[in-house]
Amino acid sequence: MTSSLATLQQRLGHQFSKPELLTRALTHRSFSVDHNERLEFLGDAVLSLAVSSLLYERFSGSDEGDLTRIRAHMVREDSLHRLALTLDLPGVLRLSDGEAKGGGAQRASILADAVEALIGATFVDGGYAPALEVVRKLLADVISQAGSSGDQWGKDAKTALQEWLQARRLAVPTYTITETRGQAHAQTFEVECAVPSLSLSKKGEGRSRRVAEQDAARRMLDELISRDKPGSGLRD
Repeated sequence: MTSSLATLQQRLGHQFSKPELLTRALTHRSFSVDHNERLEFLGDAVLSLAVSSLLYERFSGSDEGDLTRIRAHMVREDSLHRLALTLDLPGVLRLSDGEAKGGGAQRASILADAVEALIGATFVDGGYAPALEVVRKLLADVISQAGSSGDQWGKDAKTALQEWLQARRLAVPTYTITETRGQAHAQTFEVECAVPSLSLSKKGEGRSRRVAEQDAARRMLDELISRDKPGSGLRD
């Protein structure tokens, strides 16, 4: 076991009794037939259950709708991508030379999948209890800072962006698919969100056009909010 994998286990808070599961969780389908997609499938379900359980504990007075909105934020691709970066997964992923040269180690969809695969691998290795603790550790800060109503995540990025622009009497954005990568059963879409009236555009990606559009809209909204300061020309 390399030092980087040992460090990863420390960050996860789980020592694998079957190291081959950890290796498989970090293996992209481009690298080997013994890849992480089955573990990703399992990890997706375990993650959803674990987050649901943690939110149920944390917000005893919240209703189903609030809990659902908060959970959706925590398990979306963008959130998992950020977790992958905190775990330094780009440095330990196993990718084919072609995928690596194409920037696969930084691709949000690949990194998000790897996080789910790691959770699935933890579940297979030790059961639900250690998998729950891994999720608890990874999301501790996010859960502790979350508002009980989930209002900050009540609207999807496309809706929030459209309302932001309309409030300033600006035209709604346009979305264009700029690239589609991968085979039909495992495609990654790249979408450009443009606001022509401000001469701005941002690109997002995801495993479906809808996810990619949401990612691009979120990036655009973040950019607009950061510019919405005195003297920027964007304020009312």
